[in-house]
Amino acid sequence: MGEGDKTPILCLHGGPGGTSRSYYNLSEISNKHPVIFFDQLGSGLSDHHQDTTLLKVDLFVEQVKAIKSELKLNEFYLLGSSWGAALALEYYKHYPKGIKGIIFNSPYFSTPIWTNDAAVLISKLPDSIQNAIYIAEKDSVFNTSSYIAADSYFASKHGRRKEFIKHPYDTLISKRNNFIYNYMWGPSEFTATGTLKNYDNVESLKKVTIPALFTTGEFDEARPETVKSLSKLIEGATFVSIPDAGHFSLNDNRPAVVKAIQEFIDHQEN
Repeated sequence: MGEGDKTPILCLHGGPGGTSRSYYNLSEISNKHPVIFFDQLGSGLSDHHQDTTLLKVDLFVEQVKAIKSELKLNEFYLLGSSWGAALALEYYKHYPKGIKGIIFNSPYFSTPIWTNDAAVLISKLPDSIQNAIYIAEKDSVFNTSSYIAADSYFASKHGRRKEFIKHPYDTLISKRNNFIYNYMWGPSEFTATGTLKNYDNVESLKKVTIPALFTTGEFDEARPETVKSLSKLIEGATFVSIPDAGHFSLNDNRPAVVKAIQEFIDHQEN
């Protein structure tokens, strides 16, 4: 996206099983820096599948490597949102060459940390919501109307807090793959039952030696207190809290996210 001729930005979406459509919201940046985004295999406009042998973290890393190689990206910024932040960190760990800076937006790096944050947020919700979640998790039954309602309530507070704003460029039907999400993660943002249940790669943050930006929403599932603490594991990293935004900060407060990314990149380019 964009006709800019400066260092491009390669964007990795969340999920797993999500889509890259939120990155249309970086269109202003693309006037100078081409914004490259793709749907990870199995979701969005990529072929959908339910082949669990493909749903391995290292194979997602190889997808990023394939894009980088095919597009001959000798130098680029790497941006990952949510699960995409974990993927960005994994990619950097294996293939750091050419990455000029890394941007972690509402990042996920560790399931224990993520679920602990979720527990903190859930503890502040109405008792009826907390009880519905407790019962579902105790019985491992997640298809009840009360659990689904609790999930929706949590999302309205800490996921996408505002009405969905569709970008003018977002014209094609692009669907997430719930099978991949459930298999790798679980039935909701706050209940991890999948293959990532014990995932933790926080230690890799200490090995990042390039400029880094961390952003997260004021009311994000990736709690500002936690993300700020994680940002301190990278020397010289920048942390920005996005006001009045949940996990979908590019929807809830697009201008603030764009500003943070632009300022970070401008600082590296100048």
